[in-house]
Amino acid sequence: MRKSRMLGCLLRYNESVITTYSERSDEPVSKAQSYYEKLNLAHIPELMKLAPEAASSYLALERKVYHESQHLPTKTKELIAICVAHVTGCPYCIDVHVKKYKELGGTMEEVMEALLVTAMTRSGAILSHGVNALLAYQEGPSSPQCFC
Repeated sequence: MRKSRMLGCLLRYNESVITTYSERSDEPVSKAQSYYEKLNLAHIPELMKLAPEAASSYLALERKVYHESQHLPTKTKELIAICVAHVTGCPYCIDVHVKKYKELGGTMEEVMEALLVTAMTRSGAILSHGVNALLAYQEGPSSPQCFC
């Protein structure tokens, strides 16, 4: 059983349940159903049947990008996929692409370094987008034209 400290609580993970424990005792504080279950991936074919042409096009593009295009090694493509999966926050993609990367000889040290580059790139983008906030602030009050 893996243990991890987070916000003053101890979490224990298993296949589909996250149990929160107090730091001072082994008594569970709460039990919550996990959103991420590997078995959910078995429903992808069912989902794809709802839009077969789009699904077919997606799978064809995936095949072309991962298997037919030869400018980047497959191992590099998987490392990129791991980083993108972390940015999008998809636990399924993280799981699948880390395992593929490992099968191709990738190391966890390489993954960690790539994730640090990803984190720096993401935080750099947030900083550079901060210029928009600065300019909007400097413009002063106006009638907002936001449709979100």
